[in-house]
Amino acid sequence: MAEPADDLQATVAFFMELDRLKSVERRNFLADGSRRENTAEHSWHLGMAAVVFAPFAIEPIDIGRAVSMALAHDIVEIDAGDTFAYDEGEGAASKEAREQAAADRLFGLLPVERATYLRELWDEYERGDTPEARYVMAIDRMAPMLLNIAEGGSTWREHGITRDQVIRRNGPHVDLALPALWAHALEQLDAVADRLADPSTS
Repeated sequence: MAEPADDLQATVAFFMELDRLKSVERRNFLADGSRRENTAEHSWHLGMAAVVFAPFAIEPIDIGRAVSMALAHDIVEIDAGDTFAYDEGEGAASKEAREQAAADRLFGLLPVERATYLRELWDEYERGDTPEARYVMAIDRMAPMLLNIAEGGSTWREHGITRDQVIRRNGPHVDLALPALWAHALEQLDAVADRLADPSTS
C-alpha cells in the first residue's frame, strides 16, 4: 500500500503535468478573433458550460459528474495533441490509439483511486452511453461551433468547411441532448453561412 507521502508526490506530479495543457493550441480562434484557443482554456470553458447549460438538458444529469468529465476528457491532448474536428485523414485514423496511450500514461501518474476515477470518466465520455456523456459531448461540439460563429468562421474557411459539414458533425450530438441550444446555434450558423466554403467547390 502506498504511503500518504507517495500519494501526495504522485498527485503533485500529475498536477504539474496538467500545466502542459496550456501549451496545446487548438484550431479555432477565441470569439474576438485575437488568437487561437488552447486546450486548457477550452476545458475550463467546457466545465462552465456543463454548469450553465444544465437546465436545458433533456435528460436528468449529475452536474458534478458532468463538470468533472468535461475537465478530464481533453487531458490526453498533452500527449496526443489536438486532432482537427473535421480531419478525415491520418490524424483521425490514429486519434483513438494516440489518445488511449495518452490516457494510460497521464492518468497512470495518479494514485490508483484517483487514476481509476478519472479514467472511468474519460472512458464513459468516449463511449457516450450515459446522460452525462451525451450531455458533455453535446457541449463539447457546441462550444467551438459558437466560437467559430462569433469570430466569423476563419477556421472553417481556412479548411474549406461547409455549412453542411458543420451540421453533420455537430447536429446529431447537440440536438440529441440540448435541442433548444441546437436550434439557437443553427440560427446563428445560418446568419454567417455565406462566409463558409461553397459546397459546389469542395
